[in-house]
Amino acid sequence: MRLLLAEDNRELAHWLEKALVQHGFAVDCVFDGQAADHLLQSERYAMAVLDIGMPRMDGLQVVQRLRKRGQHLPVLLLTARSEVAERVKGLNAGADDYLPKPFELEELDARLRALLRRSEGQIQEIQRLGELVFHDEGYFELAGKPLALTPRECALLTVLMYRRGRPVSRQHLFDQVFNLADDASPESIELYVHRLRKKLQPGNVRITTLRGLGYLLECGDETP
Repeated sequence: MRLLLAEDNRELAHWLEKALVQHGFAVDCVFDGQAADHLLQSERYAMAVLDIGMPRMDGLQVVQRLRKRGQHLPVLLLTARSEVAERVKGLNAGADDYLPKPFELEELDARLRALLRRSEGQIQEIQRLGELVFHDEGYFELAGKPLALTPRECALLTVLMYRRGRPVSRQHLFDQVFNLADDASPESIELYVHRLRKKLQPGNVRITTLRGLGYLLECGDETP
């Protein structure tokens, strides 16, 4: 899933970007609030991770402007300020969650996936469709066996899994799987869908193409 990371500590930002990509996220990384605000207006993201203490516009201002525009994507705030009053201020500004520094990457990953589940109307940590099972730690099983996927294949299948039973457009998949730095086009999604179809063949789950609508993840024994 594609997310925006805004963190003015460049060393920490690059470390987080690399780690999140390894966890299956597509990440656009910026280092000040004004750049984050600009991208949130021009690009489509599944969620945003914002440091509070950024130059040119702090994280609270970015969140406030985001909500005033009527954008509802989940936002997690990162900050070195751990006082309760600061947390309340961030949540009142419109943030969905708050993570004080220092933190473990596993906790950040878990919080992001919880926010994504909540935004997609999902509650349970394990998602199931036929013989396909998605664990919230970020991996899939098919017919009781681990499914070997590249990070980008995993990201694409995750988007389809959270929206199982509903068509997902090629453009939306592209927006959530690739970031601004990737040299790719929406047509690239077709290649990854082709690869996923091959890997899903041993189970009873398939990806159906709905002409003009996109792709649908469903059980293979259901009527298309």
